[in-house]
Amino acid sequence: MTDEATPIPDYPFAQPHVLEPPQEWAENRAKCPVAHVRMPSGDVVGLLTGYDEVRTLLADPRFSRNLAREGGARLSNTEDGGMFSRRNPGATDIQEGPGHQRWRRLLSRAFTVKKMEAWRQRIQGMADELVDAMMAGGSPADLRTALALPLPVQVICALLGAPSEDQEKFAYWSEVALTLTKYTQEEVDTAQQAFLDYASDLVEQKRAHPGDDLLSELTLISDSEDGRLSHDELVSTARGLLLAGHETTSNMILKMTALLLAERERYEAVVADPELIRGTVEESLRMDPLAGVGIPRFITEDTEVGGVPVGAGSNLLVNMAAANRDARKFPEPDRFDPLRENNSQHVTFGAGPHFCVGQTLARVELQVVLGTFARRLPGLRLRDKPEELRPRDGVAAGGLQELWVTW
Repeated sequence: MTDEATPIPDYPFAQPHVLEPPQEWAENRAKCPVAHVRMPSGDVVGLLTGYDEVRTLLADPRFSRNLAREGGARLSNTEDGGMFSRRNPGATDIQEGPGHQRWRRLLSRAFTVKKMEAWRQRIQGMADELVDAMMAGGSPADLRTALALPLPVQVICALLGAPSEDQEKFAYWSEVALTLTKYTQEEVDTAQQAFLDYASDLVEQKRAHPGDDLLSELTLISDSEDGRLSHDELVSTARGLLLAGHETTSNMILKMTALLLAERERYEAVVADPELIRGTVEESLRMDPLAGVGIPRFITEDTEVGGVPVGAGSNLLVNMAAANRDARKFPEPDRFDPLRENNSQHVTFGAGPHFCVGQTLARVELQVVLGTFARRLPGLRLRDKPEELRPRDGVAAGGLQELWVTW
């Protein structure tokens, strides 16, 4: 652990170059499995950056990501401490233990590889329409507004049965929910209530007029099988899927495109050989330099991490992006290699009981986007120099503010 005389660094770490990871990731891995960092709230947490330590902790069901408890660290500078400290109706029951296992069983039926692959053609049609409109508007274009935001919103809304016209609302509500320093508590409260009301109305609509969509299916299951999901749980599920279903994928479309176009031979390789699409997507996910702060864990009993004692009541922050650069797991981790044999073993989507239920859908969307670009926009380029790209600051999700491209 960090020596008491050593100043505790502020977190998230500064990045001299937006597409390169902070040097502290490698420094911390070399020094100690658990490093101390100070969050924007002022609270100090332990930071994990090694692959084995991160994967082990993520996979251990004894440790909680719910910080809304005595001793839980506050991550953001808002009074409520951030999204992991907020007490949301229905959310607690589906975050931990048997309630979470029941919730995952229900959701997993909808997100099987077979079902998500069946969506590929539909997603392709959405992507083509958006690229048509972007090309019709002329070069340059902001990829965020042209495709990166609307595509995942259209997909998750079609899956859930929600109107995709509200994409800017979803984007705003999500960003406010993920604030570290960008929004005030009043803005958080207002956005949270608006999102809650929206999701609650959507659940009621599905209960009254069920359709061929996931939320209707979950509502019918909960109504017919002894209330397996309560109204609050359904609302929390709808909010969670609307947020996670577009935020992370939208973010990753921009980051993947920036990583490929910043060193354009990476993109040209895909244009020349579409068989590289899957490996290029996985390597982009592994090498993500703007993945945000990571995922917290509240330690419920005394344990060890990499041989370092960690007491019950401690708060750890698991940085998956840093773990994905661990040379002990991925030799030459800073080298982009779409043919890397084990690059799909990255922990971008987590591990264990909280492994991202929508990871197959995210992969399909990213593969469709990259394949569409390579086929239809072989001359795609960044408008700006890589060092001029602007990161999203003040939110836990990281990412880019926008991405202007030419063709």
